[in-house]
Amino acid sequence: MSSAAQQLEERIEELDDLLFAESSRQIQTVQRRSYALRKSLVRLRRVVLPMREVVNALMRPDLKVVDGPLLPYYRDVYDHVLRASEWTESLRDLVESVLEANLSVQANAMNLVMKKVTSWAAIIAVPTAITGFYGQNLPYPGFGHQSGFIVSSTVIAVASLMLYFAFRHWDWL
Repeated sequence: MSSAAQQLEERIEELDDLLFAESSRQIQTVQRRSYALRKSLVRLRRVVLPMREVVNALMRPDLKVVDGPLLPYYRDVYDHVLRASEWTESLRDLVESVLEANLSVQANAMNLVMKKVTSWAAIIAVPTAITGFYGQNLPYPGFGHQSGFIVSSTVIAVASLMLYFAFRHWDWL
């Protein structure tokens, strides 16, 4: 039992190393392995928990199944079973924390993508708004003059560049 728990613990530590990987293949590997580990831990727990009750029942003094010189050995077995069950529980908690950390890493990556998309949408919105305003059939400042076109083009370029550099400064791009 303890060797099975040790092997599972080693596999969980390997998952921890893969957790902050950049490639999507490694992220899928973390997900797949963590679910497989979780299933293995459930199977191990199904074996360990009933063993605790069986060994405890065998050691009860009123049943007189185990007595005298064998009792220390059964106590040792019971101690190992208890340790294995506690280890299994702690490994389950570790797998759960790996899964939660994986979800957090994915959420953070999505937030970074959303920042970039939002930044570019804001930069594109400036020229769209200005040209949309000038596209109306209403007179605007500089209507019918070349200077109006130059001013509007300059406003578009300056506003877009200001947004670009502001988003770069805030590390959104």
